[in-house]
Amino acid sequence: MYLPEFESNSSPVVIILHYGRLEVTRRLHRQLLGSDPGWRERIMVLDNHAPEPYPQAWRRLDENLFWAGALDYVLHLGRENGWSHVWFLNNDAFFISRPPFLERAWQRLRRMERSIGPVGIYSPAFEHHPYHPQMVADTARAYRRATVVDGVAPLISLECWQALGGLDCADNPRGYGVDLWFSLRASQAGWPVVVDHQVRMRHVYHSAARDVPGFLEAAARRERDFFSARLGPNHVEILRQAQITFIDEDRL
Repeated sequence: MYLPEFESNSSPVVIILHYGRLEVTRRLHRQLLGSDPGWRERIMVLDNHAPEPYPQAWRRLDENLFWAGALDYVLHLGRENGWSHVWFLNNDAFFISRPPFLERAWQRLRRMERSIGPVGIYSPAFEHHPYHPQMVADTARAYRRATVVDGVAPLISLECWQALGGLDCADNPRGYGVDLWFSLRASQAGWPVVVDHQVRMRHVYHSAARDVPGFLEAAARRERDFFSARLGPNHVEILRQAQITFIDEDRL
């Protein structure tokens, strides 16, 4: 078995957020354990107080913290434990590029950093995306320097998170929009935000949220209020421009 070697200042972990159906979480969990056995001790499932508890969960929360609350919890825990990066994965996504997924992504990230400096947020690309064109893979390119990224599978540098003063999500626990706001702040502060065209995923959007009556509607209202308070009345146009503001790189 190949055992990855990490730099002395690197200690990444992979967190799969479990909520909804067991088989959905199990699919991604098994995929990663199979593709990256050397990462086994770094791959953990966080049970977000799901109605169906995940038997192999690393931790089960006492209440549903939703996406942003769960990410905030993990990042603070990461700071306490000396983690360098948290790769926070929705359970309803899975990889479709060639394995090993985690090790390959990590080595590609390290190569990117040798040319563009420490990356604040890294994300795989997706074969399609109904909301964010900047997340769609262009397999002829190496990676994309984006302005904002979706929160399906962000790999977050804790150094970046601490430098920005946290997620800024106390008034938006459901978390819709927190991913865009956090990545926009990272970009504005000079942290590279990248989408890797050669590490690709497929995602079933809102697979768990659809099962909770009224959740998506309430989350959308909170998201509007969240962005209005931070970006003003023109927040829709500001975010639209951010989505289409990116630079594609042809090589690492």
